[in-house]
Amino acid sequence: MQLQLRERKAEAADALWRVQHPPVFTLGRNARPGHLRAPTAIPVVRCDRGGQVTFHGPGQVVLYVLLDLRRHRLGIRALVELLQGAVIDTLADFGIPAASRPDAPGVYVHGAKIAALGLRVRHGCSMHGLALNVRPRLAEFGRMDACGYPGLASTSMLALGLRTDPDQVAEVLEQRLAARLGCVLEPIHVLPEPLVRALAMRGL
Repeated sequence: MQLQLRERKAEAADALWRVQHPPVFTLGRNARPGHLRAPTAIPVVRCDRGGQVTFHGPGQVVLYVLLDLRRHRLGIRALVELLQGAVIDTLADFGIPAASRPDAPGVYVHGAKIAALGLRVRHGCSMHGLALNVRPRLAEFGRMDACGYPGLASTSMLALGLRTDPDQVAEVLEQRLAARLGCVLEPIHVLPEPLVRALAMRGL
């Protein structure tokens, strides 16, 4: 993402990156290590997004949003509301009523967090994005103060009684997000070229 932003030209198309991470805890720029209360062998990675500590792993839908915010006439608050709204719309499509909270970014069902947001804006463009819990291991969320809030419970679509495939959920979420942006999706089923080069530079 950093490489793409550095090289991005004004006419470059916006992009959604759908990924699924191996188990990892990530710490945002403002994160306090103490919010990771029970570390394990799971890697802990610092990153340049906003926010506190979160967990990523199999069973989540993770969408990174690389958008020219000026093109869409969006500020950071409007972007947060747009992402939250797309998640709420998606969950509604699967029969799950959800809501956002004014005091804590993300999406919640009965007070438990089902989706997290972490963003950064550079040169008028967004990076990082959102993670929606479809069927991850919820035990890992109990090892941290989710997003820096002690005692905040986490949930998933599976925990709410819905067995579904993360890719199916991702397709709905992408369409909901594209609709809110007024865009048409053009799926590309290959690794983004900047990501390939970044991996090559690291010798991976």
